[in-house]
Amino acid sequence: MKRVVAALILKNGKVLVCQRTRHQTMPLKWEFPGGKIEEGEQPRDALRRELDEELGIDARIGEEVARIRHEYKSGGVVELRFYVVQDFKGELDNRIFRDVRWARRSELPSYDFLEADLGLVKELAKGKIV
Repeated sequence: MKRVVAALILKNGKVLVCQRTRHQTMPLKWEFPGGKIEEGEQPRDALRRELDEELGIDARIGEEVARIRHEYKSGGVVELRFYVVQDFKGELDNRIFRDVRWARRSELPSYDFLEADLGLVKELAKGKIV
């Protein structure tokens, strides 16, 4: 099972969403920034590292707001941990994504998100999380 962390980066009532490139697995799908937890790494440390690598920011990782276990049709299993990030240092620098946008919660369901994120996206859009 792959263990993954992701950030719900909030600013002015919007959430940061990122689109994968054509060359990544599940191309052009939207997701929340983050990535794999390396062996021996703590989840918050992994997320801080990933956000620095992907977006060039030094994030203050808040509380865990959701944990989802998802099995893809291909048989791959992923455990996702979502953390709130309400504060970060540095300017956003898109280093790996095709696109990065600030989206209103109500707009989230209109994006073509990764299958594993869909339940959380619906909850966010309804204002049930953070």
